[in-house]
Amino acid sequence: MSRLVNDLIKNGYLRTDRIIDAFSEINRAEFLPKDLESEAEANIPLPIGYGQTISQPLTVAIMLELLQPEKGNNILDVGFGSGWTTALLAYIVGEKGKITAIERLKELYDFGEKNISKYNFIKNGIVEFYLGDGSKGYPKSAPYDRILVSAMADEIPPKLKEQLKIGGKMVIPIHNDVWYVEKKGENEFYKEEFPGFSFVPLIEKN
Repeated sequence: MSRLVNDLIKNGYLRTDRIIDAFSEINRAEFLPKDLESEAEANIPLPIGYGQTISQPLTVAIMLELLQPEKGNNILDVGFGSGWTTALLAYIVGEKGKITAIERLKELYDFGEKNISKYNFIKNGIVEFYLGDGSKGYPKSAPYDRILVSAMADEIPPKLKEQLKIGGKMVIPIHNDVWYVEKKGENEFYKEEFPGFSFVPLIEKN
């Protein structure tokens, strides 16, 4: 287990066994540009090009612990970027789960798909990729048990609310807060806000 993962456990950010296993087995270095691979253990966001970043491990740990993905879940991953969160989620859901990953930038889509192909998640049919506007979700694979959004929005996109299963959970950055959202009924949502984060914006296509 890496020093970074040990620190996240010791400081109480990583608590769930399957999430800890994912952090241990999925190497962040595999999702970075070559010149930054040596920085993979740094607990900071790192640039991946096109004005985008791979999130700080601490932030990803907090978001996944809030999301509580489980084996067999059907999960939507919005703004997959370098593919790191997609690979973590794919490891957690296992062979009976499914990750639908959306990215709007073609260059990052290609980069992320290439990175994830280093593992068996695509070959085993766990991960499917789509190029498009993540704020609109992907209705064909809905409803989702979990939705993870890795880019900041001004409000929860209505299409994502629609595509979340009743009883499902979403974690999404709204401004510089991380919101935990649970769908209690067709139009009933429980929300909790956690302040003090910074994200790149979720850009909608008109």
